[in-house]
Amino acid sequence: MNQGTLVKRQFGHRARLALSPAEVSQADAQAHAARTMWNLLHAWWQMMPKDKRTLAHADAAIRQARRDLDFLAVLPAQAAQAVLKTYVQAWRNCWEGRADAPKFKARFRSVMSVDVLQGRDLCIKRVHRRWGMVNLPKIGRVRFRWTKDLPVDKRAGTENRITGARLVKDALGWHIAFRVTAQEAKPEAHQGPEVGIDVGVTVPLALSDGTTYEHGEWLTEKEQAKLLRLEQRAAQRKQRRKPGERTSRRLHRIYDQIAQLRAKAKRRAADWQHQTTTTIARTYGTVAVEALTITNMVKSARGTVEEPGRNVAQKAGLNRSIAAEAWGRTVTMLTYKTARHGGTLVKVPAPGTSRRCSACGCTTTGSRESQAVFVCKNPDCGWSGNADHNAARNILHLYRIGLVAIPAAGRAVVRRARRVKPAAAR
Repeated sequence: MNQGTLVKRQFGHRARLALSPAEVSQADAQAHAARTMWNLLHAWWQMMPKDKRTLAHADAAIRQARRDLDFLAVLPAQAAQAVLKTYVQAWRNCWEGRADAPKFKARFRSVMSVDVLQGRDLCIKRVHRRWGMVNLPKIGRVRFRWTKDLPVDKRAGTENRITGARLVKDALGWHIAFRVTAQEAKPEAHQGPEVGIDVGVTVPLALSDGTTYEHGEWLTEKEQAKLLRLEQRAAQRKQRRKPGERTSRRLHRIYDQIAQLRAKAKRRAADWQHQTTTTIARTYGTVAVEALTITNMVKSARGTVEEPGRNVAQKAGLNRSIAAEAWGRTVTMLTYKTARHGGTLVKVPAPGTSRRCSACGCTTTGSRESQAVFVCKNPDCGWSGNADHNAARNILHLYRIGLVAIPAAGRAVVRRARRVKPAAAR
């Protein structure tokens, strides 16, 4: 294998940390110190004149703050520098129109995280098949769940190495996200078949060849009953609380239990998506999906005071179901996984794919009799089949024809840009 067939790949890998109660307290203290450092830096930035808002002045300010405030000393120096770099980059993103201006980080509404900039400080070792050891600054050697082969020990080199990590806390505890740089062989063109994919709520993924990928509930019956009981208890305690009264610790513990169950469901959903998208990327060479604008699909139907909406509760339930399926995350996974296996992912316009007959190309009113049944009402056709399978076939057809040869009965009208006459002709 020559050097020309190698490509550089950067990715992240997240693993669960096994921390003792004392180590959890130390990690929490570092995360709170990092959040406080951000807030102090934000206050300093707003207070200083514009000509003093430089990286050098900000660096001197956080160094002085670490000397003056003892509780900031628990944060490693490199982690403090990471906070500074992230804050400055946030302002650059704002100036370039990619994001809003940075804001203060609230205690209970911000993600607790700590950066480890240098990969060499981690000193990663694999203990056995299930666990590895990593060195965390000012915490010590801790275990983490080994679920992926990482470039450590003899496998590490200039081109294959761990460049850093970030400690992140969610409802299920502390995790470590490694930043990995690896050099891999450039994949050859995938010779697999083409396929169209229709996403839905009842059937999550329906393929044009008749394959479907479905899943059950993310929580068991006992877990669902427990979640409902906790939500009812939280609502009752919140209703009894007086206006302006602080949330009790008991209510916070209930909120934590609710967040743990929801995070467990989210983790199971992401695991199903990873396994499903990996299977699709390995099987098919070209994957065609709909170009959906999900933000418009999950808008509320509440309306206004003058013109109230209809079926608001039903639409809210549909919005929750759409959000739970995380179609955008599925497409994101398919994008990088198909590219890694030498395949291609393309997006086609979504309008009409579920109402158009994949056999004759006509769009006839009433053809979709139910969620699962499609019967073409065209007298010359009469094709019948699964509605999701029909939509997936339409998606694949749009890709194959290059979006230009759709039959007139089902053609989506594309408005051309208005031609501007030259100034001399006016």
